[in-house]
Parts: sequence; C-alpha cells; structure tokens
Amino acid sequence: MRSYVVGGAVRDALLGLPVKDHDHVVVGATPEQMIEAGFRAVGKDFPVFLHPKTQEEYALARTERKTAPGYHGFVFHAAPDVTLEQDLVRRDLTINAMAQGEDGVIVDPLGGRRDLEARLFRHVSDAFAEDPVRILRVARFAARLPEFRVAGDTNVLMRQMVEAGEVDALVPERVWQELARGLMERQPSRMLLVLYECGALARLLPELDTQKHTLRVIDTAAQQDHPLEIRFAALMRDAGMAAVEAVAKRLKVPNECRDLALMTAREHGLLAQARELDAEALVTLFERSDAFRKSARFAQMLLATQCHADDPKHDPAGDWLLQALGAARGVDAGAVAARCDQRDRIAQAVHVARMDAVAAICNKV
Repeated sequence: MRSYVVGGAVRDALLGLPVKDHDHVVVGATPEQMIEAGFRAVGKDFPVFLHPKTQEEYALARTERKTAPGYHGFVFHAAPDVTLEQDLVRRDLTINAMAQGEDGVIVDPLGGRRDLEARLFRHVSDAFAEDPVRILRVARFAARLPEFRVAGDTNVLMRQMVEAGEVDALVPERVWQELARGLMERQPSRMLLVLYECGALARLLPELDTQKHTLRVIDTAAQQDHPLEIRFAALMRDAGMAAVEAVAKRLKVPNECRDLALMTAREHGLLAQARELDAEALVTLFERSDAFRKSARFAQMLLATQCHADDPKHDPAGDWLLQALGAARGVDAGAVAARCDQRDRIAQAVHVARMDAVAAICNKV
C-alpha cells in the first residue's frame, strides 16, 4: 500500500503558491485495509477515506467509464491492481495529473511540469470530453491563473463538447458553484473569456456579453476584494432586471446574490444622477431599497455600482449618499409617531421628517 499527494497540491507547490488542501491517492489497498488502518469511509460513489489524525482525504486509485450524458454518468472501478498512472490519466488537465510520493519524488507521466512551465491548460486525453464540468473547471483555473492560456487542441475539444450539448446536461447547482468560485478568483474576466471562446458562455449565460467594459468591471470588483454578492451584482448590473431574474432562476443563485443584483440593476441609473435628486426622491430611493432596515445591503449596491466608475477608488457621490442615508436613519420614527395626531398619517409624517433630515445634508428642500 502506497500513498501519493495528487492534483492541485502538487501543482500549486511547483508554482510557488500556497497549498490549502492535500488530496491523496492510495495504490494497492482495499477498503477493508483502509478501515483496519483507522481511516473513516466517507465516499458515496467511490472509496474515499478520512485520515484518522489529519482528516485529509485519501481515495483509492480508480478508473472511470462514461455511461450516460452529463456530470453523473460515470461508473468507477477501484481495486488494488489499479496503478497510479491509470488513476492520473483519468484526470482533466496535465497540470493536475501529477503526484508526489512519500519520498518527495514527483510522478509526472503526462507532461504536467512541461505545461506548467509553458503556462498551458492542456487536456490529458480525449476522456476530458466525458465530463462537461471540466469546461467550467478550466475557465475557473484561468481566472485563478490568468497568465495561463488554453491549448489550441483543448479549446477545440471544449467547443466540440458544447456543440454536442454536453454543457446542457449540467445541473444548475454545479454550474453556479463553479461560476461563483471563478468570480472569487484573481481575474474573473479570464473565466468569461474562456467560456466565450469555446461557446459555453452562450449556453450557460446568454444574458452576458464579453465587452471590454464588462470584463473590466468584474476584474475591478476582484481587485477591490469584494464579496461574491457584490461581484455578481457588478457583473449583472447592465444586463437588466429581467436578465438577473432569468439567471437567478435558471442557476438557483442564492437569495443574497439575486436580491443585490436585482436592486443594483434597478437603481443604477438613478444612482448616477444622485447629486441631482431632491430630498424627497432620495428618501423614496432609500425606502424602495429597504435601506432603513438593510443599510449594509444599500452600501453594497453603491460598491457594485462604483466598480463601473472610471475611478472606482474615488466615489464622493457614494459617500454623500451614505451620509444622507445616515441622516434619514437618525430620525426617531417612534417620536414622530407619538407627535402625530392621526394614525393613518404616521408613515407620511416619518417620510417628511426623513426628508427634512436629508435636506440638511444635500441643501435641497
């Protein structure tokens, strides 16, 4: 029984990047032997075990065979006679198909180190085409390693997969998972470009384009280290509310991302004219955006919109809007209600009091 560190841990170590997780492959063992050694079985589709001390994953070396379209259509075979090379050849990219033994020696039967040096994403074999998730993974890797490019023959294969309808079989949750991870990488525009170049973007996100402005905006959001909901809202701002609704429904986008993106798409035109608005229009904007209850989300909308500015680091209008909101939120609604002699006029009285507070900030009646 021999174990090897495989995949991303080996790749990132060779690139000099931080290694967060270690995945291991075990050759020459049975599930019973792993359990006897103290490992805990956790795999559902194939034998995966957690180390009794480190809790890192150890998978038995395996082969796989495609049996149906989509992400789940595979049959796996794990046995003591499956070799390390057989396990590595089923992986997606050459740079992810390297292993490191307990003696520190790198096992690289497929040229992963060569492609690391050439900064290439190259598929291991034609079996790449059996799993459409791999298209999304290549795109996400491009966002994480923007200096890498997709090998020509790999892009051709990805395009053939798209034309064969493989990406249409992907489950929405997995598409969103990979897209969200890509949006959180260093240069998300590379993910969009890779998907566009192979035709997958038109299938997965037809509401988006790859205009220079869109690419710059999402990279700006990444440079500002914004959380996912702001990055998604910035990306979808110009697509419009109907597009946001369609994407959110189709990909089952989390509510916090959907809601911020919808509000940003709805209000961005008004925000661009914020300095020209009077106190009543500003208070109406705050009310419509539920900013009195969710001021942090309103601030996130300003940040998402700010990513579209020529100088996203400098946004006096956004600062001014937050000051105006702060003044409006400072109104004691309870005290206003207590002074109001007609219960059906309380909401209007609070609205007027907030207008007065905002007027003092913007010097408009």
